Amino acid sequence: MKFSKWSGLGNDFIFPEPGERVDPLAIPRLCDRRFGIGGDGVILIRPLGGGTQFEMRIYNSDGSEAAMCGNATRCAAKYIVSRGLGDGKIFHLHTRSGVVAPELLDDGRVRVDMGVPREFLGEIGLTADGRTFRAVTVSMGNPHAVIFTDDVDAVPLEKWGPTLEHDAQFPDRCNIEFAQILAPGRIRMRVWERGCGITLACGTGSCATLVAAQKRNFRGEAADLELDGGVLHIEHHAGRPVFMTGPAQEIFTGVIANGF
Repeated sequence: MKFSKWSGLGNDFIFPEPGERVDPLAIPRLCDRRFGIGGDGVILIRPLGGGTQFEMRIYNSDGSEAAMCGNATRCAAKYIVSRGLGDGKIFHLHTRSGVVAPELLDDGRVRVDMGVPREFLGEIGLTADGRTFRAVTVSMGNPHAVIFTDDVDAVPLEKWGPTLEHDAQFPDRCNIEFAQILAPGRIRMRVWERGCGITLACGTGSCATLVAAQKRNFRGEAADLELDGGVLHIEHHAGRPVFMTGPAQEIFTGVIANGF
């Protein structure tokens, strides 16, 4: 199978080249960082006609299918252009949670209309390792629980993340974000992604974090989200879509044997 590897702030994805077929059962092996290609997920792109309409299917590294992924959306826009699959600078990607519209900017970044945030479970209590947390839940087409803390870098995410992801209040599991408001317009965030574990960045999680902060009286309609892999710029006006702007880049191309 011919493929390319893409990264959105260290959140990395395998894109099979046009015409290649992928057995979903092989995705955990493809994403394995020791015995496969290595990645946080596999992204399948299929043209729907017209040069701007595409289906995007998103698979996590554990093989489960995700409804939405912000970093993958930015990578997909650049992949479409680089492979000559689409026309123009704005595309409409049809996902399990609806249509998102990435736009290629002149500075090389990608700005994405991520849609209007949806109500989820409101503010809830969560428990891990004998500790109780208050989380603001937000749906960006996929579920997020955002927990605010005074020192996000001190959070043992690898310890608390698995427990919180599988809390009984989340029958389909949940993405978990720990966030710290640093200053007006600046939020630090770390993420445990459903089906992936710790990742260096999460686009939908960044969107959910700004929305959650606004629910907690964060003053401002835009913020730079400082993630382990870099910075995403998020904008949200009440009652309107969330916009995410950030980089995406192709890392390498290769060929892996079928049935490896």
